[in-house]
Amino acid sequence: MPERTDSDSRKLLGRLRDAMAGDVAGQARLDKITNLIATSMGCEVCSIYLFRDENTLELCATEGLNKDAVHKTRMKVGEGLVGRVAKQRRVINTPNAPQAKGFRYMPETGEEIFSSFLGIPIQRLGDALGVLVVQSKMAREFSADEVYALEVVAMVLAEMTELGVFVGEGDAMSARHSQPVLLRGTVGQDGVAEGHVWLHEPRVVVSNPIADDPEREAVRLQEAVDTLRLSVDQMLTMSIGDKDQQQVIEAYRMFANSKSWMRRMQEDIELGLSAEAAVEKEQSLARARIGQSADAYLRERLSDLDDLSNRLLRILTGQGTDTGAERPRDPILVARNIGPAELLEYGRSLRGIVLENGSVGSHAAIVARALAIPLIVHAERISTEALNGDHIMVDGEQGIVHLRPDDTVAAAFRDKIAMHAAAQERYSSIRDKPATTTCGQTIALHMNAGLMADLPSLESSGAEGVGLFRTELQFLIRNQMPQRSELSMLYARVLDAAKGKQVVFRTLDIGSDKVLPYMKPNDEPNPAMGWRAIRVGLDKPGIMRMQLQALFRAANGGPLTVMFPFVAQFEEFRAAREEVNKTLAREERLGHTLPSSLKVGAMLETPSLAFAPRKFFEEVDFLSIGGNDLKQFFFAADRENERVRKRYDTLNVSFLTFLQNIAERCAQTDTPVSFCGEDAGRPVEALCFAAIGFRTLSMRPASIGPVKSLLRRCNLEEARAVIDAARERGDQSVRGAIMEYVREQY
Repeated sequence: MPERTDSDSRKLLGRLRDAMAGDVAGQARLDKITNLIATSMGCEVCSIYLFRDENTLELCATEGLNKDAVHKTRMKVGEGLVGRVAKQRRVINTPNAPQAKGFRYMPETGEEIFSSFLGIPIQRLGDALGVLVVQSKMAREFSADEVYALEVVAMVLAEMTELGVFVGEGDAMSARHSQPVLLRGTVGQDGVAEGHVWLHEPRVVVSNPIADDPEREAVRLQEAVDTLRLSVDQMLTMSIGDKDQQQVIEAYRMFANSKSWMRRMQEDIELGLSAEAAVEKEQSLARARIGQSADAYLRERLSDLDDLSNRLLRILTGQGTDTGAERPRDPILVARNIGPAELLEYGRSLRGIVLENGSVGSHAAIVARALAIPLIVHAERISTEALNGDHIMVDGEQGIVHLRPDDTVAAAFRDKIAMHAAAQERYSSIRDKPATTTCGQTIALHMNAGLMADLPSLESSGAEGVGLFRTELQFLIRNQMPQRSELSMLYARVLDAAKGKQVVFRTLDIGSDKVLPYMKPNDEPNPAMGWRAIRVGLDKPGIMRMQLQALFRAANGGPLTVMFPFVAQFEEFRAAREEVNKTLAREERLGHTLPSSLKVGAMLETPSLAFAPRKFFEEVDFLSIGGNDLKQFFFAADRENERVRKRYDTLNVSFLTFLQNIAERCAQTDTPVSFCGEDAGRPVEALCFAAIGFRTLSMRPASIGPVKSLLRRCNLEEARAVIDAARERGDQSVRGAIMEYVREQY
């Protein structure tokens, strides 16, 4: 068979465009397309398989196979050669299909008589849409030119599928972005919300994948690339003096000036694609090649190429970040990922946030918790499934997203929202009452905060103080180190807003997943157990000293409470306390007003500190259990790893026994101790913590009402007896027994 020519490819694309024009049903279009491709390729068979659901492909059109098999033949992803193409998102080209690995005989199609097989994934920017197949009786391997030409055709089919050109009978041919979708992710912040999608980075729509004038398209591409390169050069100029930022932009520049990238796009245009379609084709192929790689460096480079491709598409189409779409009144933000500064710009206007990537400990999650906005991360496919304005419901308790829900799901979800609202009304009635149990014990309930915007919750939630004020957010959302005077003014405003209630300022907790944009990142194999928190402060005393000075001056002669994060051994606390003393002495010499009283505490987030010498418990002014980190280190289970983190229960008997030992050690030395973290805000867990000896709990403001409500109904002595009995029985967890006790109280 003769090799394909550019002219032949352009003719085929031209025929495809004609086939898709006019008022023709979707099925008729697909049938005409398979006939055109088979004729052009000189093959007996051309078939198009589309996804009917996430795991199932359906034969939607064919030329050469049994027509009765259309919409009846289905296969799972990974099943047969077609299923393998869909799963691997790679081309399969074999001269002997019946002998190829994974071949599946489907008698209803009559395909066993065809030897040669070429399968091309139909995909758009990482979103798998289906598989395009050509087959012939003659045993031969299709040439590289033929494969390349069919990839171009598959790309056009993907664009047409996205635009709804093939809508017709059968689930696989239903209109895209119109069906209900249920997505599961990981809870980053509790809460439920209903609203409409607002895309952080709206998808660029390519409405003209086929072009008549290759020369004109080549000129358009060159002009757009020149504009892109100029913008990258300007970014590089602005980054002078920042070596780390320059290195990142240099990588951008390398891609923008890549001759091979440009050559491939020019070749696509010569085959008949528009400039936009050529950019998107190469972007999709790069995602397929690199996206599943285990090499972290390659994945980072793919992110760079993605960003550049999107910039180039916006230049070509004129579709900037402002697409003309009006932000809904009830926006739920959908994005692949988002930084803390960008999220803060949206502020409390958001009803919820759904991220395709991200993590429960990411900067975005920290800000979402501070703003009390329901957040779900790891919601795969959300950025390709959702469109601006889509109806969406976010269940931040179960980690579920309902996109375009049907009426039944929407009604059930609204019932859940109504129940939450009714519960909040009940909690408001006890806002000013103490969390006193039926046995007469009063538990102090404090709130966690990190922004000035959190402080009004002190009054509305009924919190008795701020048990944890995260100071790192002011460092994370900037492109350079904040000045001492700026921090001092902020801390003073926080203290003023607290109106005399205690605020516990946690010193800078950076490292691990919280890397400052202006500090050189450390390539650590296990950053959660690496150079972070107090370790950074002790190694960079200038930063610690600057923050302490800002805190002392913010107190303006009033009381001040400070605690150091991630203290693993006594000597680290002593070194930090010594830095406090030196800074106080220096402030006094400079004539600054000193705090009227100063309490210096530590966060117990590592098991090692629980076994520190008695002297430590005598010297520290107070302790705060950092439950999130402590639990992951106790169980050796990374809290970012879904495979292991859910295996271990907070109410595990071993963990509760460990916590009880800490509470008892603190009682022996009269050291105030609190439990701080997500688990403190879960009512049943909070009851257990109180039962084993904790008299102060710190949580997000919205959790104070539910926790107080349960504590006021329960007897700690009875709850303690339930825990002790479970321990005696050898139960792994007390959850079942304590839940039964709680149900009896209602």
